[in-house]
Amino acid sequence: MSYEPPRPPADDRSVGEMVFDVSERVSTLVREEIELAKTEVSEKVSSLLRGGVVGIVAGTFAFLGLILLMHSIAWLLNDLFFGDNFWAGFLIEAVLFFAIAAIAGLIAYRAVQAGAPPTPDLAIEEGRRIKQTLEAGTTPAAKEPTP
Repeated sequence: MSYEPPRPPADDRSVGEMVFDVSERVSTLVREEIELAKTEVSEKVSSLLRGGVVGIVAGTFAFLGLILLMHSIAWLLNDLFFGDNFWAGFLIEAVLFFAIAAIAGLIAYRAVQAGAPPTPDLAIEEGRRIKQTLEAGTTPAAKEPTP
């Protein structure tokens, strides 16, 4: 005599009802994934915009302060080293401005590259896991590696 495990109770629904139920759930899942992707992109874009606006404001005030500071230094260089050739102090300052602008441009370029493009990475990964689950019939975490 062999032991048979108890069978689960039979579902009284027809195949058509089950197919309808599955298609309804898949439709809901797809809508939720699309909403997740929209939310994720929206958050990334708003973060980029917020950072950009704050950076512009900070850059404007820093630029105004730098103008005053550099103008003072140019006149100081003129008084200390160049006498009547006041243009030399301003020329040195202009070269320094271009060096600062190049460094700031490089930093800004790297910051923008790090935040762009705003892709919905979490939604894409979730979609991959769902696809694997549907294709394999099990959850990806339940799969055991073969030796």
